[in-house]
Amino acid sequence: MSASPIYLDFNATTPVDPAVLDAMLPFFRDRFGNPSSSHKYGTAAAEALARARTQVAALLEASPEEIVFTSCATESINLAIKGIAFARRMQAKHHFVMSAVEHPAAAEAVRYLEREHDGVVTVVPVEQDGRVDPWRVLAAVRENTALVTLIHAQNETGALQPLQQIGEVLRSRGVPFHVDASQSVGKVPVSVSALPCDALSLAGHKLYAPKGVGVLYVRAEVELHPLLHGAPYEGGRRGGTANVPYAVGLGAACELAMGWLKSSGPERQRARRDRLQRALEADAGATLNGPRDERLPNTLNVSFPGVIGNELLDAAPEIAASTGSACHAGTHEPSGVLLAMGRSPQEALSAVRLSLGRGTTDKEIDTAAKALTAAWRKLKKP
Repeated sequence: MSASPIYLDFNATTPVDPAVLDAMLPFFRDRFGNPSSSHKYGTAAAEALARARTQVAALLEASPEEIVFTSCATESINLAIKGIAFARRMQAKHHFVMSAVEHPAAAEAVRYLEREHDGVVTVVPVEQDGRVDPWRVLAAVRENTALVTLIHAQNETGALQPLQQIGEVLRSRGVPFHVDASQSVGKVPVSVSALPCDALSLAGHKLYAPKGVGVLYVRAEVELHPLLHGAPYEGGRRGGTANVPYAVGLGAACELAMGWLKSSGPERQRARRDRLQRALEADAGATLNGPRDERLPNTLNVSFPGVIGNELLDAAPEIAASTGSACHAGTHEPSGVLLAMGRSPQEALSAVRLSLGRGTTDKEIDTAAKALTAAWRKLKKP
């Protein structure tokens, strides 16, 4: 493993924490029961599922009954957007609001309602730091607005959106509000008791649980039309037998995240990220994409002058990182997120996203800075 590159792509996915794996393994072996069964095996599985639901709810400061287990954040997002729209008796010309920097899972779900159900969409632009102006979002709301959906932490830049004020006004107007918190849960505190939203989605594999499990928080009073029909599981909001091992893993991961957030973990991570940023700005002329302060503590998106981001990473094999969202890895097209922030195509093409994990060390940060600087000096155009 000593020859493995330094992993700085934790916004793409995280490894499964050993404690999470240990929690899951019994449910692949002797505790394999269906939680709907009435015998001992089923009871054990049902109890484990209930505990996992409580663990997730505790991290979000929600009620366990408001937690819906899904297969991934994409399903959670689609269930929120389409489920709320269909529950409101989706009609032609129903209106939806989103920002210009949403994840494709949310943007494509909204565009589906526009295309297939004759919906109307308003896309709110972002400022140069990648954050929305709350008043632009609120000004976009109409009498027939069926839903506002906003990303909490942008996956490429880490920009944290000012959702509190938006949520308070939307609730006072009775407009449903979905928050895509896939990238923020586990990295910064996210509380649905403090944030006025009606639905909030998250992904297990972004916080040291496995791929293949997600959650949708749905406020108790919100009506949600299921997308997967079947037996009335998950409070009638999603059909399908529960994936008990993965739900258990996500529950354990949420409990670990609570401990990390209450410790000095985020502050130490922010200090390492800033250390990397200072080195790249000083030695490679890198420029920041995103806000200096209002962003995830682990995320650094910078443009390197005179080079292409993909080529820079190819020239620095010591580093495993990306040039934007992992969903677009391998392309040489400018990031739509950075273009929406007013960056030029060249600035967007020269960008690299570096995202730290809980265990990233000072030594790895210093090695990464040196490797990226050396690659930039080798490639930069005179």
